[in-house]
Amino acid sequence: MPVPIELVIFDCDGVLLDSERLAVTVDARVAADVGWPLSVEEVVERFVGRSHAYMTAELAAHASVPLESGWERRYQHLYDEVFAAELAPVDGVVEALAHLERDGVRDCVASSSSHGRLRRTLGRTGLPARFEGRIFSAEEVAEGKPAPDLFLHAAQAMGVDPAACLVVEDSKYGVAAARAAGMRSLGFHGGLTPGHWLAGPGTRLFDDMRALPGLIAGAAGLALP
Repeated sequence: MPVPIELVIFDCDGVLLDSERLAVTVDARVAADVGWPLSVEEVVERFVGRSHAYMTAELAAHASVPLESGWERRYQHLYDEVFAAELAPVDGVVEALAHLERDGVRDCVASSSSHGRLRRTLGRTGLPARFEGRIFSAEEVAEGKPAPDLFLHAAQAMGVDPAACLVVEDSKYGVAAARAAGMRSLGFHGGLTPGHWLAGPGTRLFDDMRALPGLIAGAAGLALP
């Protein structure tokens, strides 16, 4: 029998906010500055969907120059500047969220970003009020994506069985985390991530946020991973 969807769990960067397109260019600049040159494409493959702590640890491990504790803070202004100038919601997502709210769909955010970054980025779009009290960060769990910890934590906090959750993700690490958590997922490939990175059991692909309400309405028919 189909398992009804009781909770939709949204990733943030690349799903709610068009932030990854901006961040990866800064990531590549930071990597080059610490002596580990990476193309934007390599940054996308290695880090999109992973936590900030994971990325900074990897950069520190591969750096060709000594890095002091807290070294990454000296680059924060680069992200802040580009977000202040260009950050916007993913095309079509505000309308999709309004539709879900009218339909009474329960939802939350579970992001690899820190709470500090979420306040800075979501705060520029007015979305925090939409998800007030329902924003979860990888800072709150032992292991970030692709481990299932964050999604399981969000489900537990919201009082919903994992099998009744639907994750909306745009990264291969995110859909892997959803599958590991026993959750179905919608894989958005309208941004940086190619669809074949997201394909797999329990995942339906889409590339237009305007289609999201209809996909959520029909997601009960998705097989569990």
